[in-house]
Amino acid sequence: MNLLQAEDIHKHYGGVAALRGACVEVRSGEVHALVGENGAGKSTLARIIAGSTHADRGRILMDGQPAALAGPGDAQRLGIGIIYQELDLFRHLTVGENLVIGNLEFHEGPAVNFRRMESFCRPFLQQVALECGARTMVSSLSIGQMQLVAIARALSMNARLILMDEPTSALFEDAAERLFALIDGLKQRGVAIVYVSHKMDEIFRLSDRITVLRDGVTAGTLRTADTNPAAVIRLMIGRDLEAEEHAPCPVGDVVLAVEGLCTARLKNVSFELRRGEVLGVAGLVGSGRSELGAALFGMDPVTGGAIRRYGTVGLVPEDRRLQGLMMNLSVAENGTLAVLRRLQTMGFVKRGQELREMEAIGRQLGLHCRSLHDAVATLSGGNQQKVLLGRWLLVNPDVLFLDDPTRGIDVGAKQDIYRAIDALARQGKGVILVSSELPELVRCSSRILVLNEGRVTAALPAAGATQEKIMAAATTRAGIRA
Repeated sequence: MNLLQAEDIHKHYGGVAALRGACVEVRSGEVHALVGENGAGKSTLARIIAGSTHADRGRILMDGQPAALAGPGDAQRLGIGIIYQELDLFRHLTVGENLVIGNLEFHEGPAVNFRRMESFCRPFLQQVALECGARTMVSSLSIGQMQLVAIARALSMNARLILMDEPTSALFEDAAERLFALIDGLKQRGVAIVYVSHKMDEIFRLSDRITVLRDGVTAGTLRTADTNPAAVIRLMIGRDLEAEEHAPCPVGDVVLAVEGLCTARLKNVSFELRRGEVLGVAGLVGSGRSELGAALFGMDPVTGGAIRRYGTVGLVPEDRRLQGLMMNLSVAENGTLAVLRRLQTMGFVKRGQELREMEAIGRQLGLHCRSLHDAVATLSGGNQQKVLLGRWLLVNPDVLFLDDPTRGIDVGAKQDIYRAIDALARQGKGVILVSSELPELVRCSSRILVLNEGRVTAALPAAGATQEKIMAAATTRAGIRA
């Protein structure tokens, strides 16, 4: 018998159909991958199963019995937990408070007992190897560390079915490996995992079966052992994904020079970036990758060293919802936020020019949206990322810092962003690319810097970089000049 059955699930947002009769069946003790392009309905289906979104039509069964899911509490009582792609943590509260709020496994008295809270949380934080205490404020953590908090919370709820929506999107190799070991252990205990991901290597490593969604409809369910990545991608997008050749651009003059840079997190970081160069940045969670971008963009105070900029700098941040986009504003308004001075006359924005410029950038990036007047919140994650990248393409900076720009987006959208990075290099821009995915860094970069605890520990040619070399450098404390 199936542990979970979702049958004929429909969901509309206004005039947009997110799901149009989707279905999935999950067995106890299996890892069931749920894949599809951005906007295919994966996250919507996961939220419906978890009780946080209500379907317009269809039904959910647990153990063969209809499940009434009026809210997340009902799902938790049935043994369903979820890790959301867009993390639903209370950033103004502590790690421990985030783990116990609404957790039916934690029984609290009339007064908060911090000792009991820490005792409850400790084993789950240790399982995900998160090196912080239960009293640490979530707002002080990096996005990768927050992802580990969300995973620890799902584990603490003792669920029979855990939905994981892009759980490794902000995790580097070491943290991802620990998660994979956790998944193997959960599977042995009979826990079912619904694993939503765009990373084909993870899907084929972990899953027993794969359900593919396309345009809100279930396109098929396959046994992982009987298929291959090319066949799954073909089912996802309705065509073969064409491989593209990537040729490094000739480099020009230095456009950015960093000498002995120190901040609260960075320690004596030195490197040069030249026009036409894509400089990759790798490192474990908390290594200082995002802090490097914040320092270059003037967001973090510099306590030592020097930054010499030979032009303007743009930053596409790691967390597009919290740090990048105004979710209640339109696609056009979000895309043109950084160039309003150019688009206005006497304090009034020239809306026609705004739409023309955003339409041109949208075509360049392969942006898919019903209307540029729609709220950016209605777009898929991949298209939201394209809006954020498009904002900086309109600015046309000399240096662009991209902080994990393909986090949580599908293979087709990734190719669009890779093409945009190549085009920037050909235009003579300097690009700094932070990524948790080694194949992405090798494909896009000329050189790769590795950070550990705020120090540069290696500078490797991308062509000669291997996972072993990068991991060795990512766990080495000695700093070098790059």
